[in-house]
Amino acid sequence: MTIDIIAYQEKLHDQLVDIWYRAVRQTHAFLTEEDLEFYHGIVGGGALREVEVWLALRDHQVPAGFIGLDGSKIEMLFVDPAYHGQGIGSRLIRHAESIKGGTLQVDVNEQNDGACAFYKRYGFVQRGRSELDGAGRPYPLLHMDLRRI
Repeated sequence: MTIDIIAYQEKLHDQLVDIWYRAVRQTHAFLTEEDLEFYHGIVGGGALREVEVWLALRDHQVPAGFIGLDGSKIEMLFVDPAYHGQGIGSRLIRHAESIKGGTLQVDVNEQNDGACAFYKRYGFVQRGRSELDGAGRPYPLLHMDLRRI
C-alpha cells in the first residue's frame, strides 16, 4: 500500500465526511446520538473548508485519512477505521510538522483513550485541560503541545 499526502480536493469532501463519521463512531463511544448528529452536521456542512486539510491517499486514489490545521493547531485528525494502526495518522502529523516548523498543538477529548495514547506516543505533552469542548458541550479536552528542537 502506498500513501500520498495531498491537499484537500472538493471532489473528495463526501468521502472525508464518511471517514470522519466511521472513525468517530468507533472511537468516540462517549458521544450521544444527538451529539454525533450535531457534530456530523458541522463536519458535513463545511468545517473541512474552514481549515487547511491534507489527505492521505491510499494507492494514489482512495482517501484513508485526513488532518485539518488552523495555523499550527491540529483541529481534526481522522483515519479510516480499516487503516487504524498502520501509521497513517503519524504520516499526517509528520507532514504537518514539516510544513509548520515542528511546533504543533492539539485538543483531544479526554474520554478518547486511544487518541490520548496516540498523541502521547508521538511526543505531545499535556499543557492544560478544559471541562467543555469547543462547542460548549460537557466533553473535557486535553490541550497538548508538540515541540521539536
